[in-house]
Amino acid sequence: MFDELKVFSGNAHQHLAQAICDYLTIPLGKAEVFEFSNENIFVKVLENVRERDVFVVQPICSPVNKNLMELLIMIDAMKRASAGRITAVMPYFGYSRTDKKDQPRVPITARLVADLITVAGASRVLTIDLHAGQIQGFFNIPVDELTAMYILTDYFTQKAVDSFVVVATDIGISKRARDIATRLHAPLAIVEKRRIGNADKAETLTIIGEVEGKRALLVDDEVDTGGSLTGAALALKEYGATEVYACCTHPILSGSSVQRIASSQLKQLVVTDTIPVPDLKRIEKITVLSVASLIGEAIHRIHGGLSVGAMFQ
Repeated sequence: MFDELKVFSGNAHQHLAQAICDYLTIPLGKAEVFEFSNENIFVKVLENVRERDVFVVQPICSPVNKNLMELLIMIDAMKRASAGRITAVMPYFGYSRTDKKDQPRVPITARLVADLITVAGASRVLTIDLHAGQIQGFFNIPVDELTAMYILTDYFTQKAVDSFVVVATDIGISKRARDIATRLHAPLAIVEKRRIGNADKAETLTIIGEVEGKRALLVDDEVDTGGSLTGAALALKEYGATEVYACCTHPILSGSSVQRIASSQLKQLVVTDTIPVPDLKRIEKITVLSVASLIGEAIHRIHGGLSVGAMFQ
């Protein structure tokens, strides 16, 4: 068994890292992580990690490339400081959408990022709701994928669920939506849509399933520009849904997404804090739930040699 548990954080989401440490009742590890004037990133670990069980919390979110490099350099610093085991805690795994070669002459960037993390010296990975399950297989080290599904469904069980219909935003998310529908004892519907090229635009075509006269709960793994989500909400209203709610794990909320959500048919969007949501984006329609206890419990179990899967049974 590895020695003392240590949790460190890059600059991507220090608030979440501190909340995880509060759950574990340990102090956040001390490290300097900053950028020189030439944009080179420097890391110095300010306490002893020799033979310690080290967890580095760093979602690969905006600015994506800077946060990815911070993670890689922190892992390398821990390895060279003789850490016993290094776990990369990535609540959000950036580049996860590029998980297959679906066009000629394109990369599989998710696999490249997995290789970078492994070569840097990570012993294992802890993440939440990957865009595609096969990404776990891109790593040659253990990957623990948590899910925020239970946090999100527990929130909606407190509402009147007798008239809910759970709606997958596309075919790819239908399995996750079905699991949420099962927990809510609700029927399932699917939005059929066609994505246009490589742009962040999707054309909503039709709704598969019965939504008329019901509250609809849209399910997705992330919301980026909000175009798909708000388009689906509009389609659901046109198909007779009385109210439209939405939930997703990762609130990318790029560009004018917040304004788009504010003026949309959505009554409420419920997300988690796998990615920092600044006050500017916390409008009335957006509710943010914390994943600190979820990650904290997983870290506790990994450190203690206990089952992580048992958390969801």
